[in-house]
This record gives sequence, C-alpha cells and structure tokens, in this order.
Amino acid sequence: VDFTIEVERALRVLDGGILVLCGVAGVQSQSLTVDRQMKRYNVPRLAFVNKLDRQGSNPWKVIDDLRNQLKLNAAAVQIPIGLEDEHKGVVDLVEMKSLIFEGEKGEDIVTGEIPEDMMEIVEEKRNEMIEILADADDDIAELFLMEETPDMETLKAAIRKQTVACKFVPVFMGSAFKNKGVQPLLDGVVSYLPSPKEKENFALDTKNNEEKVPVTCDDNDSLLALAFKLEETPFGQLTYMRVYQGMLKKGNTITNVNDGKKVKLARIVRMHSDDMEDITEAGSGEVVAMFGIDCRSMDTFSDGATNIALSSMFIPEPVMSIAVKPKTNQMQNNFTKALTKFTKEDPTLRVRVDGESQETILSGMGELHLEVYTERMSREYNVEVVTGQPSVNYKETINSRQEFDWLHKKQTGGSGQYARVIGYIEPMNESDMLESGKTVEFKNNCVGTNIPPEYYTSCDKGLGDAVTEGALVGCEVEGVRVVLEDGASHAVDSSDMAFRICMANAVRDAMKKADPSVLEPVMTVEVDAPTEFQGSVVAGLNKRMGLIMNSDMNDDGSGVKVIAEVPLANMFGYSTELRSCTQGKGEFTMEYFKHVATNKNVQEELMAKYKEEREAKEAA
Repeated sequence: VDFTIEVERALRVLDGGILVLCGVAGVQSQSLTVDRQMKRYNVPRLAFVNKLDRQGSNPWKVIDDLRNQLKLNAAAVQIPIGLEDEHKGVVDLVEMKSLIFEGEKGEDIVTGEIPEDMMEIVEEKRNEMIEILADADDDIAELFLMEETPDMETLKAAIRKQTVACKFVPVFMGSAFKNKGVQPLLDGVVSYLPSPKEKENFALDTKNNEEKVPVTCDDNDSLLALAFKLEETPFGQLTYMRVYQGMLKKGNTITNVNDGKKVKLARIVRMHSDDMEDITEAGSGEVVAMFGIDCRSMDTFSDGATNIALSSMFIPEPVMSIAVKPKTNQMQNNFTKALTKFTKEDPTLRVRVDGESQETILSGMGELHLEVYTERMSREYNVEVVTGQPSVNYKETINSRQEFDWLHKKQTGGSGQYARVIGYIEPMNESDMLESGKTVEFKNNCVGTNIPPEYYTSCDKGLGDAVTEGALVGCEVEGVRVVLEDGASHAVDSSDMAFRICMANAVRDAMKKADPSVLEPVMTVEVDAPTEFQGSVVAGLNKRMGLIMNSDMNDDGSGVKVIAEVPLANMFGYSTELRSCTQGKGEFTMEYFKHVATNKNVQEELMAKYKEEREAKEAA
C-alpha cells in the first residue's frame, strides 16, 4: 500500500491490463486494491490464474472469488490439463483444442485433440462461458436462447467487444514459472484487449469549465502527451511519456501546458525493461521515455499553445508524517534539492514547513514509504537525516449548529478596519461532503448589500484561514459548512483584509462553541496468516483498538484472512509484532478508510499534549 501510486500511474496511461491471481490464495487483499484502481480508469482486463503447479491450487475457487469479491462478469476461456505436479497444459474453450507445453521453459507447444476423459468438464465450462457472455452480449444471448452454438469467430468477436467495454473478463490459466499458458495469454492480449484507437480517452478544456474533449489518437493531429513517471538516472531525469495523439519527433520543440515552458526534444528512447533503444519518433498510443525535460509528474505536453490538458490521476491523501532535518547545516542545500526532486517524482510524498515549529514535515503513505525516501537521501545525495516520531494526521470537526455575529473594529491613525458578519456554522455529513466534493463549504445566503458583493470572496478566504487550525489540538478542520446570512460594512474602513480577519475570528469562535471533536484516521487492515495463529492475530488487533469486520478461512482450512478497522495511531510497529506472533508467516496490508471521532480519553490526551507544546513555545 505504501507504493500504490506506482500502480495508479501505470493504470492511468494503459489501455488494457492482465490481472494476475494466485491459483492457491485466489483474490488477495492487494488484488482488491488493484481491481479498484482498474475500475477507476475503466481499464479492460484479462485475468490470469497463475501457480497451478503448486500444491492446493484451485482455479474454480479463484473464478468464484472474481465474481463474488470483485463483482466481475468473469468466465474461463481455458481449463487446465492436470493440477499441482500433474499440470502440463490447457484446453482452449474457444478454439476447442488442447495445448501441451513441453521443453525446459515451456517453449514447445504441442497442439492436439481434447483428451477423452476431459470432454464432460470441457462441455460444461464452455456452456458456462457462453451463458455468462450472453449476460453481456445481445448477439450471443440470442443464439443462447435459440439453443444454437456460436461459431469460433462469433465467439471471439463477442469476447473482444465485451472485454473492451469492461463488461466481461476472460480468465486464462497456467503457471508462469515454466511458461505454461503464457504464450496463449499473450495471444489473448492481441485478440481481446483494445488497440489505442479503440479505447476512449478524454482531455479537459481548461478555458471551458474543464469540459471533456475526445482524444483522437491520430498521428496527424496536434500533439497531446502525458508525463506520467519521472526517474533519476546517471544521465539526468528520465521522463516517461504516453502519446495520446500526434507525434513526438527528435529535434522538435514541445510545450508544457501546465506552465507554458518550451523544451526541445534532444533524445527519445523506447524502454525494454532497463535497456534503452534510441528512436527518432513516436506515434499515438506509444509509451516512450526522454531525457532533458524538466517537469512534474502528470504534466501535459503539446506542440503549441493550447488550452487542452489531460486529466491527472487519483492521488490518495498521505496518512503518516515525520519531522526531518539534515544532521548538519552544510547538508541543507542537498537536503532541499532531494526533497524538491522526490516530490516531483512522487505525488503522494508531501513536504511542508510547520508554521509554528518551523520543522520540515515529510508526509507519505506509510512507515516503509518514508523510510525509503530518507534512505535515498543518504544514498543519492549524501544527506544524513535526523527523523522524529511519525505523527498521525488528526483532524477536527464540529457536532452541532452554532450561530455567530462578529464585529471586527480597529481604529488607528488614518483609515481603520471595520467588518461585521452574521450567520451560522453546521456540521456536514459524509454524503454532503461527497456531493459537494469539499470537506469545508462556504454558502452565501446574503440578501441586499449590507456586505458589498466584492467582499464575499474575502469571507471565503477568512473561512479558509480559520479551518487550517482547530481549537482543540491545532489540526485541520473538516466537515464544516459556514452560511453567511448578513453583516455590515463601513464606506471608508471596510476592506478585503477586514472581512477576511472578521470571518476567520467569527468561525474560530463559533467552532469552540459547536461541540468540537478530534478525528483520527482509521485504516482497513487485512491480515493473512496460518489458521493456528488466528487467536494471536485477533488478540493483537483487539489490543490495538481494532474492530474486527470479517474473518474468513480458506477452502482447505490452512490459512485465515482477518479484516479489521484500526486507528492508524495504534498501527506503528505492527509489522514486527505480527511477524513475531506468526513465526514470520503472517503478512498484512492497510489502506486509509476514513477519519472517525477519537475516544474521549485519547482526545483529552491530545489536548493536554497540545496545550503543553503551546505553553513551552510561548515560554521560549
């Protein structure tokens, strides 16, 4: 989960994918995360059930998991010939032939007739495939209802059409270890996944309220490309780019739509794993890399001035922070360079300077994520970093409606400051926040010109100032709607600043009286461990104030999957504890779920700690 952004950025630019699943474990916790990401970007996929040569493999359980847990319309297009140590090939249910993989690495494929003893299961699974495909495809449904058998070409065309439309998932079988089933899987990529021209992609018109504009994927149109990944190499920054339309040509000048900077293409390479092949041009639909481009991740490039930009990807909020500083002042320059470079590469890594403590705060997706970047600073930039205890991103909210009537009046020599705001604040529930897309909402219900309209934006900015720091523990405030109903102004003394200060003070005062509470991030934790350690795992999660949501045993009873919701503050050091109590056999993943109200005693501890820190700063 710490590096989920790497999967996210790949799926943002891909037109199709293969979801690889373990033939023994089936759908695992990370499979659920990847499935969510694939659905977010409408990526058509094939599924590949791997490791069928392992003890306890069961492809039919995996297909049931795909249907029940991932809610996919999935069906096998192959069935294995033998399982575990007897696995030697597959039967193709579309072309109705057997494929036996021979040779040391399965490189020799022997095509033949379907074994007699398998005909019954082949007929059963082929009919099941046609029935499930009929749920998505009208032509197949018509043949199915008329009890006719579709021919091979009709079947292939229907599978391709519904796979591209994300309404059907063909499931392939095999074992990648000896390349069993890999060649027909790659044939399946060609047969069933879309070409770049078949996949609908959209750009956003920034001048027209971000209206969607279809991308043509034509080499003759104007260039539109997305820089989706940056990598530091001995030759400088390597920028990976997906070309959506137009051509990239060596020597041409391209423009960064986000900041307007122009850059000449000095070198374009096609990547083959870690080998680079120099090329002179790249067309629509290609993924290439280039040197000498200074940009951020998810910048759009064009071949001239344009107001069309490609949409970015979903970036999860960071859930863990540490205070970092270089060991000596001499390292400060390299320290700053490293942070600038890392935040360009990885959008989930955030850097900010705490306004009060002046500490540099590094926020990321987990302990391992932050550990890797501090290690990279030492290795790549020779900066030894001193880190503080990771702090959890607590938030604050209110639980009741509170009216306010605040007057801000300040008279000094010359024109003073005068502003008055009247209204109320109220809590927002989850559905309100999802609907508005904001965690804090400003609503203007003013009638008349008691507050001149030009000051409404100042009031909104004042609300922004107020919610950056709550009254209880100084954390960001969310789930608050502020409704402005009336106010007053002065012809001479009223100003943008006066209304901004007035609104900020009014909201801060109202929040103190609106039954405020502290919210803490809660993670969805999935633990996989052998069954004999189930008691220890559940006890460990309970000890960390976890709420057990589900506990499932796998088919043969050898392993257990426990799903729980646990406050992030209680998850530090859990990986070590889990390994200790499961003899190193347990593993877990966690993902941010939501912020929920803390217990009263935790809230009081946090408030006492915050009060001590403030008093210490004031004394200093």
